[in-house]
Amino acid sequence: MVIVDPALRPSLSAAPAEEEGLDALTLGRRIREVRTSRRMTLDALAAAIDRAPSQVSMIENGKREPRLSMLRTIAGALGTTVDDLLKTDAPSERAALEIAVERAQRGPVFTALGLPHIRVGRGTSDETLQTLLSLHGEILRLHRERAATPEEARRANVELRATMRAKDNYFPELEAQAQRLLAAVGHTGGPVSHQVVADMATHLGYSLHYVGDLPNSTRSVTDKRNHRIYLPTEHSASRDSRSPILQAFATLLCEHEEPENYAEFLAQRVETNYLTAAILLPEKDTVKLLTEAKNLRRISMEDLRDAFAVSYETAAHRFTNLATARLDIPVHFMKVHESGTMIKAYENDSVRFPSDALGAVEGSTVCRNWTARTVFHVADRFSPWYQYTDTPSGTFWCTSRIEKAKEGDYSVSVGVPFTHVKWFRGRETNNRAVSRCPDESCCRRAPDELSERWSGQSWPAARTPTSLLAALPTGTFPGVDQTEVFQFLEGHAPAS
Repeated sequence: MVIVDPALRPSLSAAPAEEEGLDALTLGRRIREVRTSRRMTLDALAAAIDRAPSQVSMIENGKREPRLSMLRTIAGALGTTVDDLLKTDAPSERAALEIAVERAQRGPVFTALGLPHIRVGRGTSDETLQTLLSLHGEILRLHRERAATPEEARRANVELRATMRAKDNYFPELEAQAQRLLAAVGHTGGPVSHQVVADMATHLGYSLHYVGDLPNSTRSVTDKRNHRIYLPTEHSASRDSRSPILQAFATLLCEHEEPENYAEFLAQRVETNYLTAAILLPEKDTVKLLTEAKNLRRISMEDLRDAFAVSYETAAHRFTNLATARLDIPVHFMKVHESGTMIKAYENDSVRFPSDALGAVEGSTVCRNWTARTVFHVADRFSPWYQYTDTPSGTFWCTSRIEKAKEGDYSVSVGVPFTHVKWFRGRETNNRAVSRCPDESCCRRAPDELSERWSGQSWPAARTPTSLLAALPTGTFPGVDQTEVFQFLEGHAPAS
């Protein structure tokens, strides 16, 4: 059996550690400290290293990290050494304070609250900076307390999304794994049929068994002892019947062990879903189709869906995997419940998702003016919905569709910055909206006229989700009744 490169698993499951040693902010402050001690102006240093003053300013402000060759040039111009500039401690107590404030302003608390960036200058007193840091620390503490019950899941989600973003949501090890499995069963292109899936099961040494009593908390159950995969006889109309089989294959191919914590469980789920999509939409064929569509300036999620006979959500997910790494297109993906709640999200195009102080976006409420929300009010649900949205972080174009599930309707959206819309079909749309979120006046606060008329005169009975006060599902596989699974396997095991 071919297995995934073990180096991949730690990259997904391990929580990113706090940055240790030198960071761009400390390096920038140290360069500034040396420059000012030499009584050298910003323009003088820029001229000495043959760069624009704005570029030097970005380096000193920690917004750009210079390459080693540039660092040597800077050190030479300042009459110091690279080793001196690379010292990990702040050059002074004041610099340490400024670095801490800047780091706080770039963190999730300021982002979630929509606070403007405060420029720290020489005239900003130490007391002011200390006060800002104290307030930031207290807000962060309060948010952590409020998120105490689902804290492990939310933190794990934040860390996993950061890892995915750093890789542009593209994992070559899993791509190679999918290619090897497809080649092993002789798949030469086009949609992956059920027969091909059955051939994969035979190749892996497993048999498929459809049963009517699969545990309610599971989509499939794999019996590793007897090399059987159990699947439900009744298929959900909203789910591809090949997916649970391929997900079971993915777990085997990745050699997943029982997860030791929630972070590992989430990482395994990402690997499983990614590999499943990579099998259903093989990289070579998918990239070829998308590249041709890009050259013709008509990329479409619908065309991708139809070409490989998958769901719209699977096509949108797969496009998100390949968009940046293979097509050089920054992108964001959203799955939003009809209530406005964010279910899944990914971005590497600087779109600003709603989030809490921990940086978690899942469970947050999406702006009413975003495509992912306005699509619910469109009468024509057969055609794709396209929209431009002007936001504080730029203008984004999105394509969106509604999909049904037992939990209700969901919108699945893919979006790109305005400069990249030229590659997509639907760019000529006149649909446009403005979002000022997280400013409450955008959509979170009722218009003044309505507030004056109805404030204090209404009492809605909230439809409280049953999970609102529930603790995070426990167990090796969160939400799965292990006793029920073991009893099922015992009842279906072949006679000795």
